[in-house]
Amino acid sequence: MTARVHVIGAGVSGLSAAVHLARRGYEVRVYEAAAHAGGRCRSYFDRTLEQKIDNGNHLVLSGNRAIVDYLNLIGTRDTMWEPVRAEFPFLDLNSDERWTVRPDQGRIPWSLFSSDKRVPGSSFLEYLNGLRLAIAGPEQTAQSCLDRGGVLYRRFWEPLAVSVLNTDVSEASAKLLWPVLRETFGRGETACRPMIPKQGLSETFVDPAIRYLERKNGQVLYGQRLKSFVFEAGRASGLDFGDQLTDVAERDRVVLAVPPSAAKNLLPDIVMPDQFRAIVNAHFLLPRTSADVSFLGLVGGIGHWLFVRGNIASVTVSAAEELVEQSAEKIAAQMWPEITKALDLGDIPVGVYRIVKEKRATFAQTPEQVLMRPATRTSWTNLLLAGDWTDTGLPATIEGSIRSGENAALLAGKSA
Repeated sequence: MTARVHVIGAGVSGLSAAVHLARRGYEVRVYEAAAHAGGRCRSYFDRTLEQKIDNGNHLVLSGNRAIVDYLNLIGTRDTMWEPVRAEFPFLDLNSDERWTVRPDQGRIPWSLFSSDKRVPGSSFLEYLNGLRLAIAGPEQTAQSCLDRGGVLYRRFWEPLAVSVLNTDVSEASAKLLWPVLRETFGRGETACRPMIPKQGLSETFVDPAIRYLERKNGQVLYGQRLKSFVFEAGRASGLDFGDQLTDVAERDRVVLAVPPSAAKNLLPDIVMPDQFRAIVNAHFLLPRTSADVSFLGLVGGIGHWLFVRGNIASVTVSAAEELVEQSAEKIAAQMWPEITKALDLGDIPVGVYRIVKEKRATFAQTPEQVLMRPATRTSWTNLLLAGDWTDTGLPATIEGSIRSGENAALLAGKSA
């Protein structure tokens, strides 16, 4: 009899665990509390904008190995827009200067020796500050490694660190930023190409994964909120959903892939991150439609990244603890001038928009909180954890989420 794996949560972490287990031939049953899958990584129809939008923006790079493997597995690699060469355009909203970061083809960044290929006003030595991340101690912040009073810190290092870690650079963990650089920019241009869903997050990451599970005789059950576990003899023997109790057979495994607050309610004795940081995403209807997918890094303003797809401009603000407390109207009024400047729209009034606030988007990726990330294995023999808040060695990104599910699937398979 094939062992069954019960996956609690149909976010990206849970779906990753589920499809990797299904590929190995395990019977998979996924339980999701909401009426839809995807968690923070999904698309939905917004009635204000009268079209489908993503609930958040995620910049994926071609060097994100776990993401690429996941997309290849569920057959959606071709649904991602990817340029023929890695280029990262930026705009300084204070000086109106524009430039483009173009990684070198090889691992050695020879172009940095040329002033016209570096970020305007920066020096070669400023780039070398990134190597400090490789030897950073667990208590060091990104700012302590990168801020040496140069232009590059404000125009590249700081926006990169805040976007990746969703934590103010003055308190963000330096050790979490290094593996991102090593796996992408450290491998040359082919590992740095930005990848953006042509249609939406659900069409690329979620819906095809569910179809894959169905083809493999897996199940995704919605409206199933786990109330508690039943533990016996050092293992999870039952899943209590309130109106029904699901038995966990001797050979079955359980993967808990829910947000940390929900995991804490179910497993109160496990140490896990307990501080969080916000993200604000703003979506604006544009007066004209673009046939291309594009993005732009913003420096010196409120927004960090601007994405344009069709007639929607979307702005992401990371580490947005102060902004998230403001009204949608006030947020839109501050963001719209940055969009009109970035897109050369002129002095036109703001139109239809949607502001999406996530007060607990990720755990606070500070040195103290990073040390609280739990391992995939738990003290219960058949219970595993998945989620970007677990100890993946990576920041709380889509890559970290998918890799956590992959790790859980691997360990579930070994112990089954």
